[in-house]
Amino acid sequence: MTLTLDRALHRDLTAFRRRLHAEPELSGHEHRTHDAVLAYLHAFAPTSVVQHLGGTGLAAVFDSGVPGPTILVRAELDALPIQEVEGPAHRSTNPGVMHACGHDGHATMVAGLAPRLAAVPPSRGRVVLLFQPAEETGAGAAAVLADPRWPALEPDAAIALHNLPGHPMGQVILREGVFSCASRGMSVGLEGITSHAAHPDDGVSPAEAIAELVQRMPKLPAECLPDSFGLVTITHIRAGKDAVFGVTPAEGRFNATLRTDTDQDLSTLSNAAETLLAEIAGANRLPFETTWHDEFAAAVCDPETVALVRAAANDLGLDTIDRDKPFRWSEDFGLFTRGRRGVLFGLGSGESQPQLHNPDYDFPDELIAVGVPLFEQIVRRALDPNAG
Repeated sequence: MTLTLDRALHRDLTAFRRRLHAEPELSGHEHRTHDAVLAYLHAFAPTSVVQHLGGTGLAAVFDSGVPGPTILVRAELDALPIQEVEGPAHRSTNPGVMHACGHDGHATMVAGLAPRLAAVPPSRGRVVLLFQPAEETGAGAAAVLADPRWPALEPDAAIALHNLPGHPMGQVILREGVFSCASRGMSVGLEGITSHAAHPDDGVSPAEAIAELVQRMPKLPAECLPDSFGLVTITHIRAGKDAVFGVTPAEGRFNATLRTDTDQDLSTLSNAAETLLAEIAGANRLPFETTWHDEFAAAVCDPETVALVRAAANDLGLDTIDRDKPFRWSEDFGLFTRGRRGVLFGLGSGESQPQLHNPDYDFPDELIAVGVPLFEQIVRRALDPNAG
């Protein structure tokens, strides 16, 4: 079976995607984006719509009225704090904010399922189109799952994709087990005592502690996870509030991102980091405070749902490849795969496409013509085993 996207729908979806691109909003502030998606969906009369889900998200339900499984297809709404370079006519009109990760394209492809499901309703069960806020900070999936209206949407299987520059256009990238890493941000505040720079011994400076943290934290994975992947990346350091010469610093800041293949390994690495911090801060007589940010669970794909995506891709004649190791980046879709079937897969967006989070990135509109039919075939196979 081969599904195609007619030119009129592709044209409409391209215009919709470019509107989202031109009006990007940061995590947790996707108010106009919410309303734009809602207005688009309204024309296709979903069975029900849940607005402001998890804050600024929404979900559209297409229910067949026939008993069967619930299949969730998820997209993201938020943009990034990046200034877009001069480029397309639809470039960002919000200074310092842009869709540099393709969430505008992901949302468009999921929204593109609405006219297809309205034209040919699901054979049984129901399809939930989820538009999630705040993926970039790791807060959005958790907020959706904590929303009291979530249990009524609970799926039997959850499906999502991410476009991947560097891969041929339309190539489907799969992996059973962990697809993308777990990660979390560690932010440490150290508080010492100032002194005259001529008498540093009369103060308590965080500088030496920060220097030691920079040297030792990246070595932790080899020590506590010798047989597993682990990575500690230093992302920010500071000693003192101002760039002065006559005063030793009292206040210090150390930020790092911890990353592992699994949630369990991330817990192990986090505990080791806290132990090392306490050791170094104690030796330097520094009170400290630790906070955790941007927490992402590993996205784990079950074999059955991976096989479903593979079969749908084969139906459409799309090339598929299997990765031998997880991607190092993180995606908060991992929370949707905890305790339920699910798959996060990659969709190639071109070998010469600028990388994600680059200021010249722009989601390729030709990929819409691949993503919508692929999502549709996955959903129809999930609801009807004879849909192949």
